[in-house]
Amino acid sequence: MKRTMTLNLSDMEMDALETMCDQKGVSKIALVRQALRLYKSVDERLARGDKVFIESADKAEKAELMVL
Repeated sequence: MKRTMTLNLSDMEMDALETMCDQKGVSKIALVRQALRLYKSVDERLARGDKVFIESADKAEKAELMVL
């Protein structure tokens, strides 16, 4: 079952959403759904006590992802 909601974004948030949609070639709702799945995955790992890292392609840099 699908449910509907209204989402009010600031101009800056909407600009970021539209830019990412253009870059990825997806709709706004598709991007929001992807973001929710990613956030859920990260949140579940953090809840288990795991750490999440972002690593540069050449593996020269590594940073821990902090979620508030």
